[in-house]
Amino acid sequence: MKVLTDFDLTNYNSYRIKAKCKRAYFPETEEDVISFYKKEEPFVLLGSGHNVILSKDYYDTNFLVFNGNFQDSIVNSSTDEIVAESGITMLNLSELALENGLSGLEIFYDIPSSLGGAVVMNAGASGEEIKDVLVKVRYLDLDDMIIKEIYKEDMGFEYRNSFFQRNTNKVILKVWLKLQLMEKSIIKEKMETIKEQRWAKQPKDYPNAGSVFKRPKGYYVGAIMDELGLKGFAIGGAKISEKHGGFIINYNAAKGQDIIDIIVEVKKRVMERFNVDLEIEQRII
Repeated sequence: MKVLTDFDLTNYNSYRIKAKCKRAYFPETEEDVISFYKKEEPFVLLGSGHNVILSKDYYDTNFLVFNGNFQDSIVNSSTDEIVAESGITMLNLSELALENGLSGLEIFYDIPSSLGGAVVMNAGASGEEIKDVLVKVRYLDLDDMIIKEIYKEDMGFEYRNSFFQRNTNKVILKVWLKLQLMEKSIIKEKMETIKEQRWAKQPKDYPNAGSVFKRPKGYYVGAIMDELGLKGFAIGGAKISEKHGGFIINYNAAKGQDIIDIIVEVKKRVMERFNVDLEIEQRII
């Protein structure tokens, strides 16, 4: 297992917030993960860094990082399944499916997330979610340090929620996905179409972490921001994107607190106008 001290986290969070941690651990095997947790030291778990807000400049603690590591995968052509470790990105996973003529992951081609993170939050778009192709998950249960497996039917998936989001003492190690055979050209076309549509709507030209808030029942976050005139609202180096009001961007060396302050102000104004308590989709560390 690779261990780095005084580690720079700037390139390990999609907001590109400048931050460091005392020590970063990069596991390569399940044994590495188990040995890390047996230390019983305080730590922060960081996946691909695409759905998090780093609130501090320096973390005097250890980080367990799944980013560029713990990403082995196997394609089972006889069952049209892909079995992959939780650190693989959804981009790489969708490209692997394309290479093997397997459909079901096209919607995730341009969703920034690790596989583990996608399962935890039941990631998705346009009516498709990771649970639609999920078979089972292998995980480490920190209560008894035993590796276990759980099937989709027992995970209680909801919109942007899952068994693993409700039980943070379970660490996803490996995921089984059931896909469908399809012509590669059809898969590729869908992937490119999805990417074009997202790039047309979303602020890809500045660091961000995707949608900040979950969609409230009966509303769309972007429309709410339009009505409140909050597009372009800025604090410090962060602001609400003029291109899509559901996104906060780092346009000028933002700190994590800048982003958090915008979130607090947005929640306040939305509650006052609509009596809606916006729920944050991103994790504040």
